[in-house]
Amino acid sequence: MNYKRILTIQDISCVGQCSLTVALPILSACGIETAILPSAVLSTHTAGFSGFTFRDLTDDMPAIKAHWQKEGIQFDAIYTGYLGSTKQVGYVKDILDTMGKDGSVKIVDPAFADNGKLYPIFDSVYVEAMKTLCPSADLLLPNITEACFLAGVDYKEEYGEEYVRGLLEELSKLGCSTIVLTGVGYTPEKTGVVVYQNGEIAYYEHRRIAKGCHGTGDVYASAFTGALTRGKSIFDAAKIAADYTVRCIEHTQGDPEHWYGVKFEPVLPELIRMLE
Repeated sequence: MNYKRILTIQDISCVGQCSLTVALPILSACGIETAILPSAVLSTHTAGFSGFTFRDLTDDMPAIKAHWQKEGIQFDAIYTGYLGSTKQVGYVKDILDTMGKDGSVKIVDPAFADNGKLYPIFDSVYVEAMKTLCPSADLLLPNITEACFLAGVDYKEEYGEEYVRGLLEELSKLGCSTIVLTGVGYTPEKTGVVVYQNGEIAYYEHRRIAKGCHGTGDVYASAFTGALTRGKSIFDAAKIAADYTVRCIEHTQGDPEHWYGVKFEPVLPELIRMLE
């Protein structure tokens, strides 16, 4: 296997199993050298904890990028997750446009909404800023809520294949023709992922686990990015990431003390086997 280097840009929630504390170990387990660019440092994530600390690292980003350029550092893949401000979106767009090697893959996980609503710190101005990343991405990795906000399509709790196709077609008009849409379920018992490439759709369905867990979007995006960087096709990477995420949730069920994330670490050997 060709040894590759990936850059992931997102926050560090020191406790809570999300963002970089998920991305770094999962990508490393996939056998990929993983560089990080933290967008912020929080004592915990913001869902369920109170009184958390927050340090914004926006102003550090240009200097870090300048040092990398001075050292001639480039990346085989760049994967973005949770970004904390519109100013950061602008810096990240510049990094996507300039820091990849020839043939690098750039993956954008919008990470700003779920269940029909924006996360509390975001607004329509942020959504408009996030749209500017789409032309710089080779692949978008939104959930249905994020796709609706980006595409300007009304969010629906119940929908069919025609609705999903229309949503993807509208989203692709922002400048990225390859989209992996997560959380797509046509029946109450099932969910899955839709892979959209140049107008063609493929769907991978798996069982829906009623009780969700915080951070599963980051688990999915990291496993997908790792599998894709390892040379898997987009559809196979989407399938592997879905299967791994389900196993992480299953491994966490039944432990009421572990409400803040998923126990993804003990399941990493299964992800490694999926990649072989």
